[in-house]
Amino acid sequence: MKKLLLIMALFFGGLQAQAQVYYEEKSDSVSFRDRVYLGGNLALNVFGENKFIDISPLAGYMVTPRYSVGAGATYQYISRQFRAIPSGDRFTLSSSVYGGRIFNRYNVTREYFLYGEFENLNAEFGVGNGLSQREWVPGLFLGVGTFQQFFANGGINIMVLYNVLHDDLRSPYNSAVVVRGGVTL
Repeated sequence: MKKLLLIMALFFGGLQAQAQVYYEEKSDSVSFRDRVYLGGNLALNVFGENKFIDISPLAGYMVTPRYSVGAGATYQYISRQFRAIPSGDRFTLSSSVYGGRIFNRYNVTREYFLYGEFENLNAEFGVGNGLSQREWVPGLFLGVGTFQQFFANGGINIMVLYNVLHDDLRSPYNSAVVVRGGVTL
């Protein structure tokens, strides 16, 4: 099961158009249209008791051959099954998380880049006595990534990010460290 999820993450986890590769190979007189790239993330875990779906489209702009900026939206569906103690009864909690992000990416070399992202997600979390509330939860991700080109303008993209604003109680992420990766086209 874990191998299947890893394969899905690699193929769907970071589906981004890589205008960077195209832009670096062109002259300085690149048109606005050639500097714009579209893409996003798609992550699925629908097997077993716990479910997770992440759909996060994005648009980016190559300011220079090495530096790009962009924005994106995020929608996540999370469903977790729990077992009550001591009765052993099962119950399921489901929630939708949504919001947006802006990002910066600097290509240090053709294979390695620095990445920064501010994300603001509206998430539901428990406040005790079976009650929950919705709140906007900010995240500031800083990290590094690698890009290995396999196609004309695509390949594999993997990032390791650290959320400096991670909140164990409110964040929809289980950890301050987030790994994103996938096939880029």
